[in-house]
Amino acid sequence: MMTEAQEKRPRFFKTLYSKLAFVLFLFALFSATVFLYSVRSAAQSYHQEITQKLNRTLAANIAKDALLLEGDEINRPALENIFHMLMVINPNIEVYLLDKQGKILAFSAAKEKIKREAVDLKPVQALIDRGGTALQFPLYGDDPRHLSRRKIFSAAPISTEGLSEGYLYVILEGEAFDNVVEILQGSYSLRTSSFGLVASLSIALIAGLLSFGLFTKRFKALSEVILNYTKGQFKRDPDSRYRSGLAPRDEIDQLGAHFNMMADHIDQQWDELKCSDALRREMVANVSHDLRTPLASLNGYLETMLIKKGSLSEAEKSEYLETAMRHSQRLGTLIEELFELAKLDSYQKLMETASFSMGELVQDVVQKFKLSAREKGIDIAADYGQKLPFALGDIGMIQRVLENLIENALRHTPEGGRIELALLEERAASDGKRLVVKVSDTGSGIQAEDLPHLFDRFYRHPKSRQGGGHAGLGLAIVKRILELHGGGVIAENGQDRGAVFTFNLPTV
Repeated sequence: MMTEAQEKRPRFFKTLYSKLAFVLFLFALFSATVFLYSVRSAAQSYHQEITQKLNRTLAANIAKDALLLEGDEINRPALENIFHMLMVINPNIEVYLLDKQGKILAFSAAKEKIKREAVDLKPVQALIDRGGTALQFPLYGDDPRHLSRRKIFSAAPISTEGLSEGYLYVILEGEAFDNVVEILQGSYSLRTSSFGLVASLSIALIAGLLSFGLFTKRFKALSEVILNYTKGQFKRDPDSRYRSGLAPRDEIDQLGAHFNMMADHIDQQWDELKCSDALRREMVANVSHDLRTPLASLNGYLETMLIKKGSLSEAEKSEYLETAMRHSQRLGTLIEELFELAKLDSYQKLMETASFSMGELVQDVVQKFKLSAREKGIDIAADYGQKLPFALGDIGMIQRVLENLIENALRHTPEGGRIELALLEERAASDGKRLVVKVSDTGSGIQAEDLPHLFDRFYRHPKSRQGGGHAGLGLAIVKRILELHGGGVIAENGQDRGAVFTFNLPTV
């Protein structure tokens, strides 16, 4: 949901194109302002530099040709003559006579226009001492007609036989020049140049907007594809698939291709989820059946004993109790398997990975089943070399894998058959050496239609292997444990008869 601030935002700013257009407009406006200011400043600075370089000796020439001081007195006629001559030749020039402390003694202007009483002599001395050869032009000095403004100037010392000295201070761009600049700022040439700049930036802005339109068009198309996908309840159709060329042209096509991959993955997971849900429903039905059957038998025998407790012989009581015990044990085993598989699925049973001897573990498990195998007339043995590397895994979980595979083999191997566990080492192309474990039997084998579903939970088939009435979770637990170890288990029929279960573990 949109926030209140987002709802109050103008509709213009709700699209990527409008935001890019607004940013481009601001950038163009900023660029035009900076460009005009830079050009104006650079032109003015360049003009001042040229003017000062060309006229840096003007004050010296004036002071050389005119006697401005007579003793300690100012030669007023000579000074006025200079003022008049310069006003005729160049009205932009302002001339000032300074004493050696920088105080203004005389000037070529009305008295009310002079705002300063003295001029800073540091730039004056710099111009006179260096002769203008090593200075960075333009060099600015104080403007007597303004309290803070500074202007380019020319200066020269004046003296009368060393008795008194001062300076001739010439402002090269006076007040009249400022008036001319103000007039030129509104001139046709400047307006034409500004119009040309604005026109150029406008063309660039339009071209940028068109380019942004082309770019954002594909973004909009991708957005519509995603919207169609969400509106269609995450079901694929031609309108919810991004169309691009054989090879992605840029990041937009890459984003569209990644969306297609993501949507395909979601569709696959959705199909798997529906299939899993159907299997779950079937599994619940099978669990209910498998739990109900031994429980009903257990209740039936116990109820029979209660009803006929006075008329049953000791042999009948013993038979009923043994039968009830078998059903109770079967029920307990099934509940234990369900609980263990639930823990494995939810990662509540954490692995304790360590190195261990697979040969010793196999020998211990075989010894555990020796008695039950002998009672059924089945031979069980282990075949492995003496120099095998240590396996890496959770020894408790791997022991459960071996026990479940042997129990499965005992159920499907007839009397006189054989169960064999074989260990061998082989080199894998991806992760080095691995220890391979094979559990084979001489039973009836696995039917082809059962092979893809053999490790499914509660899978049963009418024509399954002999004794297939029990639909336990042993093989499903085997598969889950080996998945947690980063591997899997393979079931296949032997070359002659029986079944072979193979899995492998990493070695140290």
